Amino acid sequence: MATSEQHPWGRVDETGTVYVREGDGERAVGEYPDGTPEEAIAYFERKYNDLAGQVGLLEQRARRGAPAADVAKSVASLRSSVEGANAVGDLASLITRLDALGGTVEELTEQQSAEAKAALEQAVADRTAIVEQAEALAAQDPARTQWKQTTAELDALFASWQAHQHDGPRLPKNEANELWKRFRAARSTIEHNRKAFFAELDNQHRDVRARKNALIEQAERLVPLGADGVPEYRRLLDQWKLAGRAGKKNDDALWARFKAAGDAIYSAKAEVDARDNVEYEENLTLKLALLEEAEPLLKEKDRETARTKLLSIQERWDAIGRVPRDQVRPIEDRLRKVEAAVRRLDEEHWERNDPEKKARSEGLASQLNAAIAKLEQELDEAKASGDSARVKAAQEALDARKVWLDALG
Repeated sequence: MATSEQHPWGRVDETGTVYVREGDGERAVGEYPDGTPEEAIAYFERKYNDLAGQVGLLEQRARRGAPAADVAKSVASLRSSVEGANAVGDLASLITRLDALGGTVEELTEQQSAEAKAALEQAVADRTAIVEQAEALAAQDPARTQWKQTTAELDALFASWQAHQHDGPRLPKNEANELWKRFRAARSTIEHNRKAFFAELDNQHRDVRARKNALIEQAERLVPLGADGVPEYRRLLDQWKLAGRAGKKNDDALWARFKAAGDAIYSAKAEVDARDNVEYEENLTLKLALLEEAEPLLKEKDRETARTKLLSIQERWDAIGRVPRDQVRPIEDRLRKVEAAVRRLDEEHWERNDPEKKARSEGLASQLNAAIAKLEQELDEAKASGDSARVKAAQEALDARKVWLDALG
């Protein structure tokens, strides 16, 4: 084998011994007697590359925030492997990089300590917030609480608590116990209030069920009365509306029974109404004929004639009797309109013939006639004098008096 230099960090002598250069000297790292110098150097260079690769991986772990204790342990292990390593390469640079990692470990330790402290403070804050939300739920008025929503919110808070406990940093024992004690107390209060609320609600529902069952029994006893039971059933219906709620499932079943009794009663009434309507159809025909006779009175001017005819129509109207229910309002409205028109004729007559009003009107008319005569004389004198201002004033005053006199009619 040749003794010349085959590598900047190592050489192979004639016996196949491989040396690595360190500082100003060199150190034997092994023998490779059965190969060429190049193969010998390559073999020991691969050992160096393995060490360099391990140092590079450790640097990456440190940059990514690996636990400082783990990094420190790996630095010490690698340093012992690099120092005196049977490898060809810049071993001194690996030692320098490991020394630099030592400094990184100190920085990493400080950084991770600060981060751990911040994480712990945040964990305490987060878990305190969970406790405060649970306590706010516990402080709600049970009578106004939406229990389905509140229960879901409490379950979500408990799940969040467990997630923090599992994934977050470990809290100091005293602080963790105190927070859990508060959370557990809030949860117990909510559960107590919920049970009390629904127990009270069950009592209320039981009372309402009893009241509604009593109303149902009364309604069912009305069914044999048929149409005659309608007024009493309506009274029972008013009581039903005031009875309160018995829970949706119970309410639906109770209402079905109560309504079935009502349907039977109203069905009987509908049959009676149908029979009556057949009988009343003839009465409707007669009253419609009377309306044909009455409505011309809307244009009648003679009050005596209108009153006489209306009185006759009203007497015959009353004698005819009832009409179908759905026609009562329309025909009654038409007759009321005629009666109002005849009543206005009477009112207008008495307004015109009121003795006191007539006397006042005649006295005022006499005064106006005298004033008009005087103004006409003044107007003639003004015209004769040629005074246009006097003529205008006298004419306006005369015109006003004549309008007043016309209004007295």
